[in-house]
Amino acid sequence: MPQIVIIAKEPLPGRVKTRLTPPYSPEEAAALAEAALIDSVRAVAATPAAQRVLALDGLPGRWLPPGFVVVPQRGGGLDERLAAAFTDAHRLRPGPVVLIGMDTPQVTPALLNEAGQALERHDAVFGPAGDGGFWLLGLRRPDPALLLGVPMSHPETGKHQLDRLVRAGLAVHHLPELTDVDTAADAAIVAAAAPTSRFATTLRELDRRSRTGPTIRSRPDEREPDQRPGARANERQPDRQPGARANERQPDRQPGARANERQPDQRSRGRAIEGEADRRAEVEPMNEKQTDERELSR
Repeated sequence: MPQIVIIAKEPLPGRVKTRLTPPYSPEEAAALAEAALIDSVRAVAATPAAQRVLALDGLPGRWLPPGFVVVPQRGGGLDERLAAAFTDAHRLRPGPVVLIGMDTPQVTPALLNEAGQALERHDAVFGPAGDGGFWLLGLRRPDPALLLGVPMSHPETGKHQLDRLVRAGLAVHHLPELTDVDTAADAAIVAAAAPTSRFATTLRELDRRSRTGPTIRSRPDEREPDQRPGARANERQPDRQPGARANERQPDRQPGARANERQPDQRSRGRAIEGEADRRAEVEPMNEKQTDERELSR
């Protein structure tokens, strides 16, 4: 039964998953890295192993359960740190070693168990990654020379590492290809492959927040010019200036305006009454005179 090693970094903002930024912030990328590490730790914890080792760059946190031996990473480049992790684990407990990283949260105990069993019949186990690297390397007899000098973080890292194993005359068992989480597109693929993982849950939560939370803009006026204070009010009430409605509805309500319109009729009626009275005053003396003349003629 082999021992299983996880080589990982402490999930701190700005130090892990920097290729996820953007679209994610350094804090969100660190949250995704921690979730991926938790999934990897759980998979190893659920797999039968002679010993479980965490080769860590940084300090362990609450995400690390009991049952793991923590050793610090040593070396400069990734090839040196991988070689040192194999060497340190083998020194602690001689025997076959299976090593994985923290970038494949979709890894399962079944895959890890297959790797351990394969080392009973093969010299090495190799798990290729979709980006050209590898997600697992298992060695029955760890040897730093099998890793030192292999170009890392390269599109053909996996090919170079596999060539090194083959040239050393090792019988290699191949595992299925998995996707490393390096970019946002990788994160979506891995979350879909392991929808119940801690990683997938964290990714969904971050995406939900980005859809419902406030959007950060460099210039607030650039995208929503009508949402500045008072903009909506001015848009809906262009004519609500002091007195605007009053002037619109009451253009003729000036002092005396209605009175002046009605007064001409009243003056005309007054003059008509006065004229009628004058005519009656003239007619009445004439009627009296005619009466007197009729009386005299009798």
